[in-house]
Amino acid sequence: MDPILLIVFLPMLAAIVAGLGNKQLGNLAAKSLTTGALFVACALSWQIFLGFLTASQSEHVVPVLKWVQSGTLSFDWTLRVDTLTAVMLVVITSVSALVHLYSWGYMAEDPDQPRFFAYLSLFTFAMLMLVTADNLVQMFFGWEGVGLASYLLIGFWFRKPSASAAAIKAFVVNRVGDLGFMLGIFGTFLVFGTVSIPDILAAAPGMAGSTIGFLGCRFDTMTVLCILLFIGAMGKSAQLGLHTWLPDAMEGPTPVSALIHAATMVTAGVFMVCRLSPMFETSPTAMHFITFIGGATCFFAATVGCTQWDIKRVIAYSTCSQLGYMFFAAGVGAFGAAMFHLFTHAFFKALLFLGAGSVIHAMHHEQDMRFYGNLRKHIPLTFWTMTAGTLAITGVGIAGFVGFAGFYSKDAILEAAFASGTPVGQFAFWMGIFAALMTSFYSWRLVFLTFFGKERWAGSEHIQHAVHDAHGHGDHGHDGDAHGDHGHGDHGDGTAGYHPHESPLVMLLPLLILALGAIFAGFVFHDAFVSEGTGDFWKGALVFHEHLIHAMHGVPTWVKWAPFTVMALGLLTAWYGYIRNLRFPAMVAEQLGPVYTFVYRKWMFDELYHYAFVVPAFWLGTVFWKVVDIGMIDRFGPDGAAWAVARGSTYAQKVQSGYLYSYALVMLLGLVGAISWVIAR
Repeated sequence: MDPILLIVFLPMLAAIVAGLGNKQLGNLAAKSLTTGALFVACALSWQIFLGFLTASQSEHVVPVLKWVQSGTLSFDWTLRVDTLTAVMLVVITSVSALVHLYSWGYMAEDPDQPRFFAYLSLFTFAMLMLVTADNLVQMFFGWEGVGLASYLLIGFWFRKPSASAAAIKAFVVNRVGDLGFMLGIFGTFLVFGTVSIPDILAAAPGMAGSTIGFLGCRFDTMTVLCILLFIGAMGKSAQLGLHTWLPDAMEGPTPVSALIHAATMVTAGVFMVCRLSPMFETSPTAMHFITFIGGATCFFAATVGCTQWDIKRVIAYSTCSQLGYMFFAAGVGAFGAAMFHLFTHAFFKALLFLGAGSVIHAMHHEQDMRFYGNLRKHIPLTFWTMTAGTLAITGVGIAGFVGFAGFYSKDAILEAAFASGTPVGQFAFWMGIFAALMTSFYSWRLVFLTFFGKERWAGSEHIQHAVHDAHGHGDHGHDGDAHGDHGHGDHGDGTAGYHPHESPLVMLLPLLILALGAIFAGFVFHDAFVSEGTGDFWKGALVFHEHLIHAMHGVPTWVKWAPFTVMALGLLTAWYGYIRNLRFPAMVAEQLGPVYTFVYRKWMFDELYHYAFVVPAFWLGTVFWKVVDIGMIDRFGPDGAAWAVARGSTYAQKVQSGYLYSYALVMLLGLVGAISWVIAR
């Protein structure tokens, strides 16, 4: 049996058994089955990836079954394995396996563990289907599958109103992007007559310069198709405009945040653009559009991350920002650099999310960093692993010497943007530099607020409840991760005896493994992804421009040192504001005034969409409900018929008097009427 069949279908089988067995199967059996299946898939994925790395593995397809035959539309369910797929297999199965293991500890008190682990495995199966797709319909199947699974996972604690609302928001916003993706697939089939990805990519250069009718006008064919497909990527990968679902998705359990936002669902859009890179290369306009959106997104999300207090939301906006880097790398033609950052980002972002979960676990589900402080003394392993992740995401390293994972991949993207020589590439470069400055600031701000300074958890309601429960005054239960602005008030000294505790080994082991990836992934795999001559590694799985790689190595020295410089500046600013002079951040926020409020409220996107779409939708719904449904349909339909029957029955009751002479009179009148009719005839 081909290993790819086991990689894809083991998580599916585990999800089915754990989901249908549920509580009858038991917590231990469900966890063991799903986690074991993922670790087997992970081991096989690394075997395939290392095979491509050493050139002992070659591209191949594995037929599964006949799928659709309808007129000219014909395709099978086939698993495609090439270098691009191998990279995604490693990312997906590695993070998912570690998230499964981590969840043994994090979800230990939850009564619905079999359901949770079934959802995790279902999500992984859908993502594996997406990245092994040999045709666009199969990719769309996986695309919608991860949307469904993310809805189930984000709303896992469905009794919590905010979690249900976040799940619905993620589902609806992604449907907007998926409309563009579907139109792109329809248009691609219309133009090329096939949904087979290899056939489309082979024919794409021949369609360059042609036009197509769209919205009553003539447009460049490939530009229309590529932008429609990219709109799907904007929704799935939370790019500016369709990003609003991602921060709210933090309502799900922390392992879900790591799985969805670190390595899998949000990277689906990047993978799709890289998979279809020969198609996107035929449209400079579409490439410029991708570059602009990516550059704007990485800057926007980084600004918002600087103002948030919820530890998970800071990391969520960081994810949004890092995805912007990946997209503008693809937009300037550095598809290898985009995939390299996707690869390294998976390790350090999953590490940061799971590390945040360890902090939340230690702080009894408190997520507001204003109620942390000095935790490095209480949870030292979590502190050191999160520090490794912070060093990686901020790109600590010395050019030409050594660095952490993000140093290699993010610097490669910035150099590629500068070397592209296009105005939009320069825009993306400077947006990326400013974003790198803010990334360093908010990342070290998180570390300093969480692990340094004085202990500030006396005002936390969650810790108050923990101490209250510890003294035997009731059990508040495990109702999920809560968040919000709890204010700065002091609720008393009842928490003076509370001591945060380190997470169990089953949660710490994934952190240690991911920390190794955050430290070494960039150094070890740099040459395979973005060095001159590595086009042989990709073997045609994506467009690889050797000339751009050569130009990257020839950028001015100040370009190479700019990321390190802004990283150091961001670190020093965070140290000064949150260690040296604690009044400095409040002073800056006060001086910025409305600008700070604008950024803190996430550039008012939620308010804009509320008044632009939600309020009109509710108004229109109310009109149809009260005017059309009640006022017209019900009035002249069911209600009108019921009224006529009621009035008719009232008169009928009067006729049915029960007296014999009344019935005789009616009979006589009927007889007279019948005789009159006969005479008239």
